[in-house]
Amino acid sequence: MKAKAVKGNWSLRTNKLSFPYVFLVCIFFFLAGFFGFTLFSHSQGDGDGLRPRQRLLDSTNEAEYNLMPVGELGDDSITSIPFQVLSWRPRAVYFPNFATAEQCESIIDVAKDGLKPSTLALRQGETEDNTKGIRTSSGVFVSASEDKTRTLDVIEEKIARATMIPRSHGEAFNILRYEVNQRYNSHYDAFNPAEYGPQKSQRVRLN
Repeated sequence: MKAKAVKGNWSLRTNKLSFPYVFLVCIFFFLAGFFGFTLFSHSQGDGDGLRPRQRLLDSTNEAEYNLMPVGELGDDSITSIPFQVLSWRPRAVYFPNFATAEQCESIIDVAKDGLKPSTLALRQGETEDNTKGIRTSSGVFVSASEDKTRTLDVIEEKIARATMIPRSHGEAFNILRYEVNQRYNSHYDAFNPAEYGPQKSQRVRLN
């Protein structure tokens, strides 16, 4: 009976020692695999060992994608535009680097010669004098077809893909310039017909 008791205690001690040992071995192989994968990923980048810079609008026909048949206006490639959801209510989505610095400079060059003091749509009883100071920026409307550099054409196409709304549903770009201390007071971007009457351009109003 004593021999059996000693044998049972020794077996219990062996089990207690084996679990930490197995756990440490698993951790070792996990870390080895993780760092090995990281080094391999870096080696696939450009010549200086860095990962290739992610493009803002990627299209690919790689074999791992099982593409569907497309319609007349469809795409035969996959489009990827990175974004971050900031809030669902109210809906707010952030698209990092949606336009490059070069594209922004091109848009500024296109717009700068046409900038004029920004105007307001006036409600009944309002005049330019009693609304002075509400909006002090300067701006100009430029459509993609007017931009000979085709920069706005590229941006407009990207907006359509990001929002899944056809370009035909949009309006011309309203390019604005705000200098120091200039502003536009809080306002609605949709016009209430009862207050403003018929408008050439109307935006969707969400309550």
